[in-house]
Amino acid sequence: MAREALLFFLLVTLCVALILFSYLKNSHNPRKPLAGEDVYLHADENGRIVTARLKRHDTDPDIKLSVVVPAFNESDRIINMLEEAVAHLDTKFKQTVSDRKRRWEIIVVNDASTDRTVDAVLEYSRSKRLGHSLRVCSLQKNRGKGGAVTWGMMHARGDYAIFADADGASRFSDIDILFDKLVDNEYGSIAIGSRAHMVNTDAVVKRSRLRNFLMHGFHSMLRLLGIRDIGDTQCGFKLFSRDAYSKIFPMMHVEGWIFDIEVLILARFHGVTIVEVPITWHEVGGSKMMLLKDSIRMAIDLLVIRLNYTFGIWRRPRVK
Repeated sequence: MAREALLFFLLVTLCVALILFSYLKNSHNPRKPLAGEDVYLHADENGRIVTARLKRHDTDPDIKLSVVVPAFNESDRIINMLEEAVAHLDTKFKQTVSDRKRRWEIIVVNDASTDRTVDAVLEYSRSKRLGHSLRVCSLQKNRGKGGAVTWGMMHARGDYAIFADADGASRFSDIDILFDKLVDNEYGSIAIGSRAHMVNTDAVVKRSRLRNFLMHGFHSMLRLLGIRDIGDTQCGFKLFSRDAYSKIFPMMHVEGWIFDIEVLILARFHGVTIVEVPITWHEVGGSKMMLLKDSIRMAIDLLVIRLNYTFGIWRRPRVK
């Protein structure tokens, strides 16, 4: 009887292990590109909306900075963010290659929006005569913030690339601070915007009790998983050298809100230097995040990331 019970226990354990392995291996594979996702839109010098081929891992020696902006139903918020970004970029990169070409580009990744996000961005581009400097990529099926950021970073052409949230919560001019703090490293470097210094300010204290409770719980879970030296992993304002972003994003799996964690883990695997930099940030209404549901999803994704890399299900890069 005891032997039969032991065999039954072992069988159940094996089945659970197989189910867990299958889930870990298959649940977070990024989906393959769909038809129509290999192009982008831009407004040409005559104001016409033109479709052009989107090239992955493309380079352009004239482009110093790529700005990737993930956007899902952001027609009400994204134009203010673009206004601030374009004004600063035109000041920071005063020299142009020609009258029609700037030394920066903005890539708006439309994550299957159902509102006027694409129309609003293209109308803005036309009014500012931005041409190829503002490209709009559209995903045919929603991938999530992480998937949209990854798509944009895979098609960035700059010596550096930053992803920035469409709500404009981070002051865009603080990109200068990020540039100042980047560390020279043969493997690449990242400067991540941080709100950790704002924990006791009104911007955080005046949030709902549930949101602050979940925030503290999230950071406690990060510490248990071994991420103790980064105060703010989730700020949507991260600057990468080309050596860093060209290595990290082709290896990404997670496409949801928690994707930043995998970015930082892969950066460390690659030997990339990470510097956390305090920035100016303010709360902006209209978040697409469903607080409780997405927090549970993030907790699950955290565990999936840790287990997949711990057990070697996801390949760890080796620094040469």
